[in-house]
Amino acid sequence: MVADATYWAECLRQGEISFSELVSLMQKRVANLNGQLNALTSFNPALAQAEYEQSDFEDSLFAGLPVPVKVLGPDARGLANSGAARLFKDSVATRDSNFIKRAKKIGLIPIGTTNAPEFGFKNVTDSYLYGDCHNPWDLARTPGGSSGGAAAAVAAGIFPLALASDGGGSIRIPAAYTGLIGLKPSRGTMPLGPNGWRSWQGAAVNFALTVSLRDTRNLFYGLRKQGPTAPYQPVQAEWCHFLEDNYGKRPLRVAFTTESPVKTKVSPAAKQAVLAAVNFMETELGYQVSEAQPQVNGRELMNQYYLMNGAETAAMLASFEEQRQTKLAFEEVEPLTYALYRYGQNIPAAAYVNSLNYWDQTAYQVDEFFKDYDLYLSPTTAQVAPKISEREELLAPALVSFEPLSLSEHAELIYQMFAPSLAQTPFTQLANLTGNPAISLPTGLDEHLPLGIHFMAAKGREDLLFEVGHEFEQAGRFKLPPFYE
Repeated sequence: MVADATYWAECLRQGEISFSELVSLMQKRVANLNGQLNALTSFNPALAQAEYEQSDFEDSLFAGLPVPVKVLGPDARGLANSGAARLFKDSVATRDSNFIKRAKKIGLIPIGTTNAPEFGFKNVTDSYLYGDCHNPWDLARTPGGSSGGAAAAVAAGIFPLALASDGGGSIRIPAAYTGLIGLKPSRGTMPLGPNGWRSWQGAAVNFALTVSLRDTRNLFYGLRKQGPTAPYQPVQAEWCHFLEDNYGKRPLRVAFTTESPVKTKVSPAAKQAVLAAVNFMETELGYQVSEAQPQVNGRELMNQYYLMNGAETAAMLASFEEQRQTKLAFEEVEPLTYALYRYGQNIPAAAYVNSLNYWDQTAYQVDEFFKDYDLYLSPTTAQVAPKISEREELLAPALVSFEPLSLSEHAELIYQMFAPSLAQTPFTQLANLTGNPAISLPTGLDEHLPLGIHFMAAKGREDLLFEVGHEFEQAGRFKLPPFYE
């Protein structure tokens, strides 16, 4: 069995290791590894010790396990919540978000923060504030984004689990690039508030990166909570704890594709990872597998996704401007952030409403698709993790100037700005906009680098994702980071 979070929690529970001894072990790993990875932006054993001493973990799921928190997303009292942005470089959370409160309730203790790109806009982790994060499999490559620091910390063995967030693939992309398990839960299943109730209009969800299905499953059921004031209420298709002995009661129906939804290139290795999974499911599991995909316009969906990014960025930075009574300067944020801010200023309210209506129509189409299938399989990413030196943003001068642009012109420039990164990671955004659960499983290798396969399910059917993941894990088909092998 992998030395996962559940393993270490049991060691704590049985007194085989003390909290301080475990923290000391983690501290040594931070000292030995973080200099080359730049995965952690802070590490605070004293804060974690104080939290541990005032809590009762006798019956809790994770027994006081120290874990890092992404530097953007859920607030953990006493830890930085800068959003990986220079604008907020000195910001420290003064209270716990409801997600962190729930995490503490099930026995997880925040001990530090992990690296991320500014405001989580990128699929690489290269914040101007904190610097580049490096992939433990190959230090010249990115661990992905935006939860890249979390993924690097877990893949290197510093922590067995790291809290993270996913607004367009930000858990699943790093999971694929680093050989981890990355779940994005259904919209509304994770605790929200008391700030950021809508979180990119429900596209962004908090969860974690893990190395075992039991951690993923236990964490999901431990964290899942229906908040009565939350704007998004989860579909309760499966609301009781799903027991392992129910696995395999019927053959699952799986649709699959190896084609990019935006018609970009997919590497032979990424396609082969999917086809190998198809063969395993058909020949070993007896699943009913066929090539099919939801009838969704991938390019138009991405246009609506970027429109949301622009509007949300403009609203966030307008609030900041109002608070300090001065306009935002170009030099204060990264160029990509400023481009989205300028785009958002150009978006009329009617266009934003129509965009959200488009999300809803797409969600309906996907719901119809899942009446015929239990799971939808694709690559998680179109290729292995790119080298840090290969990152590219096509930032047109018009995006950061006050040159007048029509909304359609602005939208096209934004699409082209993101085009290189979208070509690398075109599969994950659909689940964020429709609210469906999705998981990346570490089953592929391209020479010595990991690749993930990506399963989606109907809303509220995380149990099916756990079932298929369990089958792959039990068959020894996971390609975990060397530390866990």
